[in-house]
Amino acid sequence: MKIRIPATSANLGPGFDCLGLAIALYNNVQIKPSGYYSVSIRGEGEENIKLKKNNIFVSIFYEVYQELRGKKEPFRFEFENKIPFSRGMGSSSAVIVGAIASAYEMAGLKVDKDAVLNRALVYESHPDNIAPAVYGGFTASLVEDKKVKTIRKPLSSEIKAVMVIPDRSMSTAHSRMQLPKVYSMKNVVYNLSRASVLSAAFMSENWDMLRDASRDCMHEYRRMKQMRELFKVRDVALDCGALMSTLSGSGSSFFNLAKEEDAQRLVVALKSEFEMFRVEEFDFDNNGFEITQS
Repeated sequence: MKIRIPATSANLGPGFDCLGLAIALYNNVQIKPSGYYSVSIRGEGEENIKLKKNNIFVSIFYEVYQELRGKKEPFRFEFENKIPFSRGMGSSSAVIVGAIASAYEMAGLKVDKDAVLNRALVYESHPDNIAPAVYGGFTASLVEDKKVKTIRKPLSSEIKAVMVIPDRSMSTAHSRMQLPKVYSMKNVVYNLSRASVLSAAFMSENWDMLRDASRDCMHEYRRMKQMRELFKVRDVALDCGALMSTLSGSGSSFFNLAKEEDAQRLVVALKSEFEMFRVEEFDFDNNGFEITQS
């Protein structure tokens, strides 16, 4: 079997731990029955020997597969990784979602997306990245009684993602440690109002509302202080036509949304200003993970 899992951008400013969307940049994994276990990696992580010996995808795959089949069998895993590691583009969620879905497929069971999403919650406690990796599009999610409930909206081809991907990572665990344990009522209402309007703007395709609705006062500033160039990334993006510009997940990448006719101009402006960073335009993914027979 082959599985393709999209990159994601989560939070989208005020939608902390609950809003996300899928980007048409993919990790591909091929799994084959084999007389012995083996792993090969191309792309991101191909030079990291530890990833072959201690691969999280493989560990989760076998944990789920053994539960489903009651035994562990040898497979060959061939990875083609295009999602950058530790850059806030959902590489961990792609691993988790891909491993669970693959285990169901190789066990000969129907791959139910709701089941995959809820099993993924065991490994990733908030659904902002795993929901778009499963369903694609824009997703607004909540967790109730340890179950994820998601509303999904396909994203129009009239808009594009312009990602600014720095040459260094930011630790999610360290980033979360910078966040306060208690927020004021004023800040909570600020984010609630913007997350609500941001969700409504995506659902109604009212792109002109995104700039104001994507503002955040709960997490972005504290995280961006670790890499102060990101403040300028946001300023340049908004000055050059981005409809919104937000820290992607916990960083270090920055997500910018632009109309199709403005996207390349935005790419050029950001590349000229930030030569040390990778800047690319992407379509959005509206399918989530997809399985095919090899």
